[in-house]
Amino acid sequence: MLTDTDSPALLPVYATFPLRAASGHGSWLVDEDGNEWLDAYGGHAVATCGHSHPAIVAAIAEQAATLLFYSTAVPHAGRERLAEELVRRSPAPLAKVFFCNSGAEANENLLGLARRRTGRTNVVTMKGGWHGRTAATLACTDGARYEASARRAGVPLSTKVAFNDIEALIGAVDETIAAVLLEPVQGFSGARVASSDFLQAARERCDAVGAKLLYDEVQCGTGRLGTFTAAESVGVTPDALSMAKGLAAGLPIGAVIAASSLVDDIAVGDLGSTFGGGPVPCAAALANLEVIDREQLLANVRDVSAMLVSECRTLPGVRRVHGMGFLLGLELDRAAVDVQRALWTHRILTGTSTDPATLRLLPPLSFSMAEAGLLVDGLRKVLP
Repeated sequence: MLTDTDSPALLPVYATFPLRAASGHGSWLVDEDGNEWLDAYGGHAVATCGHSHPAIVAAIAEQAATLLFYSTAVPHAGRERLAEELVRRSPAPLAKVFFCNSGAEANENLLGLARRRTGRTNVVTMKGGWHGRTAATLACTDGARYEASARRAGVPLSTKVAFNDIEALIGAVDETIAAVLLEPVQGFSGARVASSDFLQAARERCDAVGAKLLYDEVQCGTGRLGTFTAAESVGVTPDALSMAKGLAAGLPIGAVIAASSLVDDIAVGDLGSTFGGGPVPCAAALANLEVIDREQLLANVRDVSAMLVSECRTLPGVRRVHGMGFLLGLELDRAAVDVQRALWTHRILTGTSTDPATLRLLPPLSFSMAEAGLLVDGLRKVLP
């Protein structure tokens, strides 16, 4: 396993790709030797409009030169504009926004809002779910190592039910439950899609017992499924959702977008974040949204994804293609890590998942038909 061991000052906690990135443009990374790598991983679903899009870089530079930072003690037009744009792009009744710094922090606030509103503590989440590495989100993330960390922090674990198991969900959600937290498309477990029936059952059960339905859209939101929110793609709207990774095209930001009915009693001091909604990340996010609109990237996701799914289904060794849009999982007849490493020899980057047989594809929303063709050709070479 490759790790950050080139510097003795860094803790070796990350498995890394076999290149040292010097620059990037569009769907390509350039290493320190000048070699170009096709990035079908998108910096873990962060490079929404590709690497260093000129319009986003210009917006960041202009804002940094004007006002680099001030805390949330001072109102800022960029923060207000971004909140309005997120509400405009989200399905009703989602109408209120709170900014923070990351996906885990956004999910922490989702959970806190649901617990505050219901007066309950217990949460139901999904097997295979991933929600972050803070104490509360570790308690909701599936996996023994994460649950052990939550236990050490003294945080009660969520009740985990099988993904898409309606009977198990209904049995677990009762009047003691504050919220159901789920990813409409599970990312880390291999791009598994929640069925419409499962999500509708979750919506109805939460309404019946007074619990809140929460979507973690940190990976599957911000246009990755071909609609701005995953809620639009799956057709069932939650009481609140979280966004982060791709929202500011590479700068740290997190957002909670909530229905008024969840937050209409929020008062000054109930939530807070020093850096949340800072001027520069907001400028990056606004520019990011403008590029998505101007370059019609949601339509591009839908069109190129259809081609990728169709082509990948014909490849030898591909048993199934999971996911939607540009959050795809190729279920293979062999270890995904072996295929990932074979693709490195062709300078193509992809991801793996907690399912050892599933290779994940998370390219920028600007990934073109030609670039998708290069990816398919690379897969064909390494999947004899």
